[in-house]
Parts: sequence; structure tokens; C-alpha cells
Amino acid sequence: MIRRNALVAFMSVELMLNAANLALVAFAWHHANFDGQVASFFVMVVAAAEVVVGLAIIVSIYKTRRSTSVDNANLLNQ
Repeated sequence: MIRRNALVAFMSVELMLNAANLALVAFAWHHANFDGQVASFFVMVVAAAEVVVGLAIIVSIYKTRRSTSVDNANLLNQ
């Protein structure tokens, strides 16, 4: 990772989850069954929970450090 911004890394994870959802739905449509769409629904539920927890962590780190840099977020070492 060249850019060490937590928000960019967070958006990248969300983009990967959306790509997985698209692939699951496309394969389900191609094979004419609903298994991929059900799996895609569960991925969206997990992604929504991840958004809530991830943004809360990023906001709390920003409040304490005034930066969203991943390099500066060594709060577990203290």
C-alpha cells in the first residue's frame, strides 16, 4: 500500500466486497439459481456491520490523533 490513509483502505475493502457481490449475482443468474443471490445478501449484511464498526474506529482514532494515517495509528502499543 502506497497511500496510508485509513479511509482509502476502508473504501478499498468495500469495493472488493461489492465486486464479490457482483460476481455472486452474475454466476447465480447464469446458472439460474438463487444460491449466489442469498450469499450476496449475507455479504451485504456483513459489509453493513463492518461499515458501522470500521467508521467508529476511524472516527475515534481521528479524534485522538487528528490524522487518519495508518502509520500513526499505533494505539494498541500503549
